[in-house]
This record gives sequence, structure tokens and C-alpha cells, in this order.
Amino acid sequence: MNQQETLRQWVKESRRIVFFGGAGVSTESGIPDFRSTDGLYHQEYDYPPEEILSHEFFVKNPEEFFRFYWAKMIAPQARPNAAHRVLAKWEAEGRLTAVITQNIDGLHQAAGSRKVYELHGTVHRNHCTRCGRKVPLSEIREHKGVPRCTCGGILKPDVVLYGESLDTETLQKSVQAIEEADMLIIGGTSLSVYPAAGLVHYYRGKRLVLINLSETPMDAQADLRIHGSIGKTLEVFL
Repeated sequence: MNQQETLRQWVKESRRIVFFGGAGVSTESGIPDFRSTDGLYHQEYDYPPEEILSHEFFVKNPEEFFRFYWAKMIAPQARPNAAHRVLAKWEAEGRLTAVITQNIDGLHQAAGSRKVYELHGTVHRNHCTRCGRKVPLSEIREHKGVPRCTCGGILKPDVVLYGESLDTETLQKSVQAIEEADMLIIGGTSLSVYPAAGLVHYYRGKRLVLINLSETPMDAQADLRIHGSIGKTLEVFL
């Protein structure tokens, strides 16, 4: 049996699939990996993305933070790709119990997934740093500068910035889902960002699948490795 046939057979036999995904899932929808340091970033910004997307930078320099945020982090034109749609389909069929994502774009929900654990938060929720009022992205999308609440406080995206802790409840639910999974599919991630990447070590099953364009630190432990596009690999399930 080749890799694709093995994957198809395992999916058919599973009822508690958990998918753990990263930036590679969304790049196929046209959303760039914001950690990359291509020429465009160097031309437009005086700081590396990792510094701009830190809690300290947000507090000290909100103007520059939001200049980067509106330009690089919001992608209203992006639509779910084949990977997002297949995962939603599997959930509807009762095969998949959870999607655990490092992405903040909400594309899994847009595709129809309901049980999504967003490790790094989402751009679709915001809150006032002064009064705590919750504000949807639709209310502040037209801002070009620093978005402010009616009370005057800065509206912060509910995105986990560098220097901030991941949500404890989200972590706990993610760990439980992985521990109870009969198949874990890791896709579109280099497994280099911690603590999120460390969650995969809670899997104790015999069907660990890795789908990624490049090698990862978990390749040796995988029961099935597919080096390729996550979207193209999964689109055969549509």
C-alpha cells in the first residue's frame, strides 16, 4: 500500500482523529507565514516580525504594531482551502473530534469546523485594554491606525503575542483531545514553536501521521510521513 492508500485506510477506520496544524495550512489560502523574514518585511519595517508581535512592543509602540498588523495579519480575501474543507467534512462524518491550530485566521471555522482549539488566539476577537469590552473584527476592520474603544482604551486583538502565555483552558482541552485520539495528523507545521509543538508528545496511539513540505523533529517517530502540500494531500477526500 502506498502512502495515500494507507492514509485513506486509516481515516476510514478511525473515529477519534485529531488534527494539529500550523501556518502551512493557511499559506495555501494565500496567508503568508508572518515569521518569514523576506525582503518585503525588511524594506517596510524597522523591526523583525517577532519583535513587533511581542507584548512589550504592543505596549510601547502600538502605532508600529498596528501598521504591521493591518498589513500582514488581516487577510479578508482568504478563503478555506481543501485541507480546511476536508477536516470539516470528517468532523461532520463523526471521524474527527478536534482541530488544534496554531493559526489565528479563523479559516477552520469558516470551512465549517466546530471543535477548534486556537492555541495562539484569533484575529476575530478583540478586547479593550482599559474597560475589557469585547469587540469583533468587523467593528474595527476599517481602522488604519490604532483602534480605540469608546472609553478611549486601545483595542487589542485576542492573539497570543510573544511574551504572553497560552490560554490554560485551551491547552488542557487540546491535551485531552490528543490523549484520546485514535489517530493524530500533524500538518503544515515545522513543530518548532513551543509550547504548542510540545502537545504532540501526549499522543500515545499507533497512527501518527506527518504531512509537511519539509522535515520536522517528529519525523522519526511518525508512523506515516508524507512530504508534500497538506491541501493537495487531503483534497482527494473531498
